[in-house]
Amino acid sequence: MEKTFDEKLAILQADPSADCFILADAKDPDMARGVASAGRAADGRLRSIDDLRQDIRAIVKAELVDIILMSASTSAKLTIEERIFDGSPVLPAVRANDTTDLHVVRGGRYVAAPSAPFRTATIDHIQAGKLNPSPRERTCGANLGLYSVTFNNIPDADLLTLERYNAFRNEAEEKGFDHFLEVFLPNVPPEVHGLAPEAISGFVNDHIVRLLAGVPKSARPLFLKLPYMGGRAVAELCHYDPSIIVGVLGGSAGTTHDAFFLVEDAKKHGARVALFGRKIIAAEDQLIFIEHLKRVGDGDLKADDAVKSYHAAIGRKGLKPHRALADDLALTTTATAYGS
Repeated sequence: MEKTFDEKLAILQADPSADCFILADAKDPDMARGVASAGRAADGRLRSIDDLRQDIRAIVKAELVDIILMSASTSAKLTIEERIFDGSPVLPAVRANDTTDLHVVRGGRYVAAPSAPFRTATIDHIQAGKLNPSPRERTCGANLGLYSVTFNNIPDADLLTLERYNAFRNEAEEKGFDHFLEVFLPNVPPEVHGLAPEAISGFVNDHIVRLLAGVPKSARPLFLKLPYMGGRAVAELCHYDPSIIVGVLGGSAGTTHDAFFLVEDAKKHGARVALFGRKIIAAEDQLIFIEHLKRVGDGDLKADDAVKSYHAAIGRKGLKPHRALADDLALTTTATAYGS
């Protein structure tokens, strides 16, 4: 079946200002958070990896998102073994690297140390579930990966990050593997990276533009995934090079209005992709939450109206909201780093 991501990507490549929006669900927290990955159930218990995978099965069946991002182990089970994406418009994707600032383990201090590049997954394992696959076996798994980089204004560390990304891109091109690029804000304290708060968006945007200047179309990421640094930062990237499709990440849970407003505001300034993870996992009902994210992204609902509609929908289902409606209509500042 034709994937909705492919259809929308073709539209945006032909017309970057087109009014379409790509929605992705990040179901890869096991690459970062260990036992706490799947969040907590209503009774407070920690959920399991099987619970997380059942969420994925339900979301794929509902056909509400364009992309599901998973760990390589989850994709091996659901994409390759169970074939849940066959006959579905939803596209499977896999986190292709796990830099050390993603290692959010109990008692760990990695998230505060300068990010170091690392890859657990291999392209072979993502595409086929095994090393050295045949050409036919490469078509069995996912063929889209998320590659993540974090620049900290530390020359030696940033150079290593660039070298590893260059090696990944070359391998991906050789193996016919598509990717999108996640660029985090510096993860070290300000006294280490030396940037004023107002200078960070320019630092990140310049790194992106400078990096992609050396990459031809055959090896470029299909789109970007960035923390939302405000409308001006997104508009700057989109104006400089309209061929760059900008996406935003959801960050920490926050209020429901935080999530819906992020999509609405980012799209208004030129973003055409949103990838949400923790905000979806933390929702009272994931399917209802995703449905409303999609309606905001498609322009069918304004953000504040979507909050009211969401509360009404979970109320009809008999679910108790995490917050009163008035509190959930507030806008707060949510963290964008994995370790926050």
